[in-house]
Amino acid sequence: MSLLDETLSSIGPQDAAARAAAHARLEALAMPYWALGRLMDLAEDLAGMTGSTNPPVERKSMVVMAGDHGVVADGVSAYPQEVTVQMVANIATGGASINALARQVGATVTVVDVGVAGDLSALGGAVLSRRVAPGTASIARGPAMSRGQAVRALEAGIEVAQRLGPTTDVFGTGEMGIGNTTPSSAIVAAVSGAAPAEVTGRGTGLDDKQLQYKARVVERCLQVNGFTPGVAGTGADDGVDLLAKLGGFEIGGIAGLMLGAAALRRPVVIDGFISTAGALVAQMVCPASTGYMIAAHRSVEQGHHVALETLGKKPLLDMDLRLGEGTGAALAMNLVDAAKRVLTEVATFDEAAVSQRDR
Repeated sequence: MSLLDETLSSIGPQDAAARAAAHARLEALAMPYWALGRLMDLAEDLAGMTGSTNPPVERKSMVVMAGDHGVVADGVSAYPQEVTVQMVANIATGGASINALARQVGATVTVVDVGVAGDLSALGGAVLSRRVAPGTASIARGPAMSRGQAVRALEAGIEVAQRLGPTTDVFGTGEMGIGNTTPSSAIVAAVSGAAPAEVTGRGTGLDDKQLQYKARVVERCLQVNGFTPGVAGTGADDGVDLLAKLGGFEIGGIAGLMLGAAALRRPVVIDGFISTAGALVAQMVCPASTGYMIAAHRSVEQGHHVALETLGKKPLLDMDLRLGEGTGAALAMNLVDAAKRVLTEVATFDEAAVSQRDR
């Protein structure tokens, strides 16, 4: 049995008994009914994910998957491809935004090379190598990768989850790869059936003319890979096929990390647009994995709200973020901590000897 198949066979639904016990306690807390709203929803989710009414969330791991994209040669990015290597180096040496926000929440940062086109050898052990190939082919001209490479990208993410699992209670996803909003837009359009122009955003800062061109490229990406723009569910036989045709190695790594986390019954906090595209791949590969996902935020990237709706997740934050790297996921981990404390530290009416509302 392959690692992917073995992992999929280990993924089940949330623990219903733990959810029910958490719900009962939350209902009994000394406050008006469900007064902390979605923070209480999150606490109940954490109990179901971990199988415990005292969900472990203290040990946090941010995983930044890195990869390059052949579609950059088709003029979809405001930045050149070499920026991927430069930014990977900045993250690996602790100087990026994700490093600062991870330190604030007490999370480690692991950078994984799943398919960077440049040379990362100077970084040595600061980057974990799970490289499938040095960048994908251009999805504007054909599939991004072979099916075998797609499986290897997914398994790279699973391997990282297994490697970090013994020291991780909560995973967070991040990414680095110039041009990766284009395959993400194509994935979201293919799964949701939204028009390419509806889910294609400015990425690293395109102007109006460049944005229109990028949307046309996304439409071409769908067409040349057998998808019908504006129609959901056409052109892909399964999640692996979807990844192979339209994805990126780091997107596959993110999806694999989510599958690995679900198999370990660990919550995984999804960052922004690219991470949510990875979540859609994971959902298509294994629908039950969605039960272990927490949507961190809604980014300003145009297609992210469509991606979240398609995934069936409501984001915790809406702060006009559009950086990626896992920054939104790191911020949302503060709310994960808060939700656990509400569940475990707030007294019930009986414990606090507080009179309940007359019924």
